[in-house]
Amino acid sequence: MTPTEKIAHLNDKARKGLLPGSTRVLLTPLVSALPEPLLLCLQDAIAEFDTFTEDNDPYGERDFGAVEIESERYFWKIDYYDRSLRFGAEDASNVSETVRVMTLMHASEY
Repeated sequence: MTPTEKIAHLNDKARKGLLPGSTRVLLTPLVSALPEPLLLCLQDAIAEFDTFTEDNDPYGERDFGAVEIESERYFWKIDYYDRSLRFGAEDASNVSETVRVMTLMHASEY
């Protein structure tokens, strides 16, 4: 498995909530104000997302996507930090040294 393939695999796991010690989720104000049932629908849509293309995934890391819930568009983006969350990760394919921060936002907040 190449480093890029490993990063993509880890990002898939992070989106599905399968890397709890290595993933933080950040909600923007509009997303944090969603009613719980709608927020759960958004989380499910992000976990199930698999429509990666050259346009939304040019580096093959599966670190960005857009979903539509009740006619509203939402984005998610995964960034990589060191364990202290102070600096970017040196090697995003190394789960023991990397924390993934997944930001969920309404399209209008981009």
